[in-house]
Amino acid sequence: MTKPESAGYDYDVVISGASLAGSAAAILLARRGVRVALLERRSDPEAYKVLCTHSITANAYPVLDELGLVPDLEKAGAVRNEARWYTRWGWIEPRAAPAGPELPYAYNIRRSTLDPLIRSRAARTPGVDLLLGHQVTGLVGEAGRTVGVRVSTPQGEREIRARLVVGADGKDSAVAKFAGVPARQYKNTRFGYLAHFRNLPLHGGIGQTWFLEPDMAYAFPNDDGVTVLAVLPDKKRLPAFREDLEGSFLEFVRALPEAPPIDSAERASKIIGTVDYPLHSRKPTAPGVALIGDAALTGDPLWGVGCGWALESARWLAEAVAPAATGRGDLDRSLVVYARRHQRRLRGQQSLAADFAKSRPFNPVERLVFSAAARDEALARHMHLFAQRLIGPLRFLNPLTLARASAVNIKHRRTAVPRSPGPGR
Repeated sequence: MTKPESAGYDYDVVISGASLAGSAAAILLARRGVRVALLERRSDPEAYKVLCTHSITANAYPVLDELGLVPDLEKAGAVRNEARWYTRWGWIEPRAAPAGPELPYAYNIRRSTLDPLIRSRAARTPGVDLLLGHQVTGLVGEAGRTVGVRVSTPQGEREIRARLVVGADGKDSAVAKFAGVPARQYKNTRFGYLAHFRNLPLHGGIGQTWFLEPDMAYAFPNDDGVTVLAVLPDKKRLPAFREDLEGSFLEFVRALPEAPPIDSAERASKIIGTVDYPLHSRKPTAPGVALIGDAALTGDPLWGVGCGWALESARWLAEAVAPAATGRGDLDRSLVVYARRHQRRLRGQQSLAADFAKSRPFNPVERLVFSAAARDEALARHMHLFAQRLIGPLRFLNPLTLARASAVNIKHRRTAVPRSPGPGR
């Protein structure tokens, strides 16, 4: 392994974490001429993240396409992530407009399939050295900035120097901790459990989400005939779940409107989850450091946005820093560009998610839009764009949308058939 001639660096960029964000960033940077060390603390190239929604929102489809992964995903059995959502006003069921293009989509695919797939793609990319069993134990600093990492390896301790260190090491990021980047936490007053099932038919064969105010649930069809089924109740229900996890899980699912037939399905995994999963946000840069994926922002798992944002943030970083990472530009200025884009695109999304994580019912504006979307196809498609993170909160709740929702609901009230008073009333 030879050192580049420039400034005593072993690599241009060292990335900690070879999961979605890290592997995607390594590929995209290397294609732009950057020499990358991709570190993974686990020694198994087939390792994968277990606790996940196993869904990629459509905002990340262009990244999947740029990575060249779309054919591989479809070959691996990934399922396009169409979905419908239950509300107290009925089901919101997005459909393509007549004679219009199909709705944007990405994929549901289990991380046991996805993680090894993208990691192997990174390992085959010229310019990327995948170093398994390498765990970051500290950062190397000079003149007030990070210039490398210290790592524990199967062969002992090692120092790897680079112009830029990227933390793609999850919500508990060691890189962020060593760089002194604090996390702002938002309390999540729901807890969550999920399990994988086989032979669990879903209405229309597509994903289902239940807004039960405040409880939540979802079921996503996945590769290999597996359905991921998750429940996210208010923490007031936690004592009963702790007393009898399996019984409470099954009882919760059976009570869902149009509940999937869970009793006739085969459970293919343990019931796993977490009772405390706060949202958090970090400033995505520090001198010589960038954070991507969950290391920069961890959202509420009920929205299934983590995979999509991991891929998008990897792309934003590669586009911003690639020239500077090879010594052909101002790295600090490039990191500012990345940080601004990250915060501009995700700050509003996170703010809305953090507010909803308080386990509250819909607020008046949400009631207006969700109720109208259950009655109007155009608004249902608008909901789909937001759920797939193709638009942000400001476009989702723009004045024209609110005006249309008001008109839809007024028309609904005018045309609703009055209920019979019944005998003696």
